[in-house]
Amino acid sequence: MFTGIVEEVGTVRRVHSGPASAVLTIQARTVLEDLKIGDSVAVNGICLTVTTLPAGAFTADVMHETLNRSSFSGLRPGSPVNLERALPAGGRFGGHIVSGHVDGVGTLTRVKQDGPAVWYTVRTSPEIRRQLVEKGSVAIDGISLTVAAVHPDGFSVSVIPHTLRATVLGSRQEGDLVNLETDILGKYVEALLRPAVEPDRGTLTREFLTRCGY
Repeated sequence: MFTGIVEEVGTVRRVHSGPASAVLTIQARTVLEDLKIGDSVAVNGICLTVTTLPAGAFTADVMHETLNRSSFSGLRPGSPVNLERALPAGGRFGGHIVSGHVDGVGTLTRVKQDGPAVWYTVRTSPEIRRQLVEKGSVAIDGISLTVAAVHPDGFSVSVIPHTLRATVLGSRQEGDLVNLETDILGKYVEALLRPAVEPDRGTLTREFLTRCGY
């Protein structure tokens, strides 16, 4: 589990692509301080498992499912990435619950300066939009942010200067893809409200007509 509070911006040193997977080598400093093989690190919001620890870096495998659901296919050597180690027991909870399992991607459609802050507008799918609420939480590339507004085709966030300096968001431009993870609490509520078995519409119609004497 993560909090969405990015610890540092690392750099992709190497991308070794296979037919249905990839291996990332990521240069870092802060997250390497107590990192061990098998530990979890959120890379642009995606939970990855450390496989090796070469000097000044770590490697992680990325499976086909992750490549299909994220913006990872666009990573190249030199790409900056947000990094966060998993939350330790007793650690401070500064953001919100972030699982590191992204729901999909969004496209930045507008980047607008608003005094010291910057507004980012993201276009995304209806499946993701329905789990967003104004003043609720969302993770963009692993950054815990507050939804400032929900639109028919997406949502907007207002980002403070510190976040812009401490994450990759400050270098994002209109047209860029970003990884999105909605609030896990909303997903559970939605699942609990969904009928356990989807009703058969034909059966419901027949029962209604029978009760009406037809």
